[in-house]
Amino acid sequence: MSRPLVHVLGGPNLGRLGTRQPEIYGRTSWAELAELCARWAAAVGLELVFEQTDGEGDLVQLIHRAADRQAAGLILNAAGYTHTSVAVRDAVAALAIPVIELHLSNPDAREPFRRQNLLADVVTAGIRGLGVSGYRLALEGMADLLGVRGDARA
Repeated sequence: MSRPLVHVLGGPNLGRLGTRQPEIYGRTSWAELAELCARWAAAVGLELVFEQTDGEGDLVQLIHRAADRQAAGLILNAAGYTHTSVAVRDAVAALAIPVIELHLSNPDAREPFRRQNLLADVVTAGIRGLGVSGYRLALEGMADLLGVRGDARA
């Protein structure tokens, strides 16, 4: 039996994880996060596509690609585009799959401009402020949403 395909997408500046403001975003690099997510996804019975881009249009294309590849779910850290991009919002709103919005930090506890969230009403669920472990929780949550039980789940 094949495992459901889930796309984990990252927006601008996430490729700089580990070096960009580690006091906010932690010291785990994007490459290290990709390895962790691959392990966590396998443990809960998911197949994973893990991608990041700094460009708004590129992120929209990655969201469309998830739909075109018939992904079962999407985990999205749109980063700064969460607060500014109607195009990213429209791409997410067009999906007919569960979408979990994820942020390493808690935007609501930061600068006022970060409190505007253009995605909140078009996603299935959100995880904020838990750092890297939020990705593990998002993958476990997605497995639950999809009705999947992997090796690490009883």
